[in-house]
Amino acid sequence: MGEAVRAYLPWLLSAITIWMTLLAGNKHPHAWAIGLGNQGLWLVWIIASQAWGLLPMNIALWFVYARNHWKWSRVG
Repeated sequence: MGEAVRAYLPWLLSAITIWMTLLAGNKHPHAWAIGLGNQGLWLVWIIASQAWGLLPMNIALWFVYARNHWKWSRVG
């Protein structure tokens, strides 16, 4: 299981990150929620691959995406 996660999850992470970024650029209301879910997958990959150097980015993006989601949710 761990080997499959390390091999294939980066492809899914890349696709979701690109999709979420396009949604955010189009001001889609769910862009940041998708980003938050994606950060959960990033955390799985960081742990499975022991890529600890990506952990600070992951933690920071949890806060940024949550903040943006909260701000965008209040505008509507």
